[in-house]
Amino acid sequence: MSTPGQSPQRYLGRREPEQLPDVLERVLDKGIVIAGDIQVNLLDIELLAIKLRLLVASADKAKEMGIDWWEHDPFLKGGRNGDELEDRLRRLEQKAGIAERSEES
Repeated sequence: MSTPGQSPQRYLGRREPEQLPDVLERVLDKGIVIAGDIQVNLLDIELLAIKLRLLVASADKAKEMGIDWWEHDPFLKGGRNGDELEDRLRRLEQKAGIAERSEES
């Protein structure tokens, strides 16, 4: 006889369905690759071929695999390492005489 807190399935050694957080944690920890190919042919002539590769993993796992493109992407770096857009705007405002007025107000 099973104890009141246990279901008969658990007592028999069967696994209960995994919850979404558990599945997400496992996928991000281990990583998963989804691959697919799409081809469009017309009369045995290939018009379009698309190869899709999707990697779902945590940033730490991706770094372990040698994938770190986000660290070198200037668009994602934004204001951390450049501020070229803000510098350019500041120079244009100074040439136009706008910067001095905005600093005074």
